[in-house]
Amino acid sequence: MNYWLMKSEPDECSIDDVLAAPGQKTVWSGVRNYTARNFMRDKMRIGDGVFFYHSSCPQPGIAGIAEVASAPYPDASQFDKKSPYYDPGAKKAEPRWVNVDVRALRKTRLVPLAELRQQKPLVKMILLRPGNRLSITPVSAAEWEYITDRLI
Repeated sequence: MNYWLMKSEPDECSIDDVLAAPGQKTVWSGVRNYTARNFMRDKMRIGDGVFFYHSSCPQPGIAGIAEVASAPYPDASQFDKKSPYYDPGAKKAEPRWVNVDVRALRKTRLVPLAELRQQKPLVKMILLRPGNRLSITPVSAAEWEYITDRLI
């Protein structure tokens, strides 16, 4: 099993929104970074653990636990000229961008970014590296355990 941290702006899609959605699922679409795309396309598997992270908000942090709920599939927004995620270079025969579905399992207390930064066992966590702006990052099993056992 793999573990991930996936960022979402809560005014676009919050953990509460996903918990209220049919099947408690959402499509993780609109990713336009090749590294994050490659994680979804090549590494994510159904059942992988996900920290649902609220970003670009007054207090960013882990807001819930989720799981990967589908295999990757083409992101339809790359072909939609009206979408802000339209990619004129993407071809239906060779899609450039993918989605996965994510199922929310439960809301947690908000674990703020500042609190994560204070935890010595998390010093190597990709989220906490200077300059990291990826919307999807891998989380080690040790980091997952530490956060779920001690912080949530």
